[in-house]
Amino acid sequence: MLIKIFLLLLFFGVMIGIGLYCRRMSSDVSGFVLGGRNVGPWLSAFAFGTSYFSAVVFVGYAGQFGWRYGIAATWAGLGNAFIGSLLAWGILGRRTRIMTQYLSSATMPEFFGKRFSSTKLKIAASAICFIFLIPYTASLYNGLSRLFGMAFDIDYSICVIAMAVLTGIYVITGGYMATAINDFIQGIIMLAGICAVVFAVLESKGGFLSALSGLAKISDPLAKSELAKSPGIFASFFGPDPVNLLGVVILTSLGTWGLPQMVQKFYAIKNESDIKKGTVISTLFAIIVSGGCYFLGGFGRLFTEQLDPSGLGFPAEGYDSVIPTMLSNLSEGLIALVVILVLSASMSTLSSLVLASSSTLTLDCLKDHVIKNMDEKKQVFVMRILIVIFILISVVLALIQYKSNVTFIAQLMGVSWGALAGAFLAPFLYGLYWKGVSSFSCWVCFIFSSFVMIANIFFRAEFPELLQSPINAGAFCMLAGLVIVPVLSVITPKPDKSMVDAAFSCYDVKVNIKQSKALAD
Repeated sequence: MLIKIFLLLLFFGVMIGIGLYCRRMSSDVSGFVLGGRNVGPWLSAFAFGTSYFSAVVFVGYAGQFGWRYGIAATWAGLGNAFIGSLLAWGILGRRTRIMTQYLSSATMPEFFGKRFSSTKLKIAASAICFIFLIPYTASLYNGLSRLFGMAFDIDYSICVIAMAVLTGIYVITGGYMATAINDFIQGIIMLAGICAVVFAVLESKGGFLSALSGLAKISDPLAKSELAKSPGIFASFFGPDPVNLLGVVILTSLGTWGLPQMVQKFYAIKNESDIKKGTVISTLFAIIVSGGCYFLGGFGRLFTEQLDPSGLGFPAEGYDSVIPTMLSNLSEGLIALVVILVLSASMSTLSSLVLASSSTLTLDCLKDHVIKNMDEKKQVFVMRILIVIFILISVVLALIQYKSNVTFIAQLMGVSWGALAGAFLAPFLYGLYWKGVSSFSCWVCFIFSSFVMIANIFFRAEFPELLQSPINAGAFCMLAGLVIVPVLSVITPKPDKSMVDAAFSCYDVKVNIKQSKALAD
């Protein structure tokens, strides 16, 4: 216990110290929100990765989908690496950095407002950000509480409040740069922690081959499909339900392309070469962390005696108990490392969420609309106040959700990611590449995804069976948006040509680069 407490105090001390150190870099809006657009590849890549993977993935998704799909759940981790990281950086990174700087946009809603010359579109996007980032934030606390309860036997409320206060301190004081530096440190902890935990859990079952052999002997006689009842199905390549597994891969991988807190990382990166380096670093990080999480969760059924003693076919205490149960018999030192690992993942994601939300509300809703003549100093002050408010709201919702047991971690994240990425992915992606995108198609995409995900919360039973899961509903919204935007853009009035040409002129600016970067004519 002394070791655990010492590590926690050291961790918290370093996080707060970095926040205080970075205070001088966050005096203006660009510094507070984007680190002055001067962030290097390692910090940018780790900021992207640690914002991507949190307790939601490690406890919620890895536990639930590892139990449901077995070792095939690893496909979700590989999808996160190659679609959610490699392709996201390759397709969005450079163009996002160039156009957002040219348009002087610091947030995704501000990008929509300037790219499509529509203040109403900017405000609508800001409202969607604020509404749907809250349930995601609440899910972060829930996942963390499971592991803190196992390691320290601490009341859930204390866990939530401590995490919120400490995250708030370093984000409020140091802004984006403090978040990025802390993300780098937290990312190193995550890399080391997930490797150690996977190795230790497999060793507890006799090693990888022995664990895989044990998993191959398990079937689910209570499953609905005949495939899931087959022995060895949980050790197979695609698992018992490849269709729904595909929905998980799409939501958790393609979703990063439309999430404000993820795309914002591209706004801040320093230069062209850093984007290339960041792409490689981010992809390798995702392979280890996300791939490791889902791979670990795939062996959850080896702990059936502890998780499902009554033979009900699912964990008696819910899917969120799978990973904590798998880790409960590890050494005290490893448990301490796991707690720091998940704390790192959750705090990095929380800091990214609250910074994205506060900057969006300040720059896109309050500035020039509610509060006139906001200078740089006042904007930063308002963002800091909103960070406090946002954290308070998320804490209250997390406590309410916990006491009423509303839903699983994965469902909360599915609703949030589905609405945000479904609304923003297609308009943002097409807006970077195609001059013909109309503002009307963006409105339809915003409304469609928000309506579908809200309806999925309250009228889930009325949905087709495949779309009753918020995971599948969110994936459907993303894919639908990729069709809605181009189709409606073709049949609706074209955007103003001069406005679009001005936005895309940033790609035509000639720059001098070294011979090593490009051949001379």
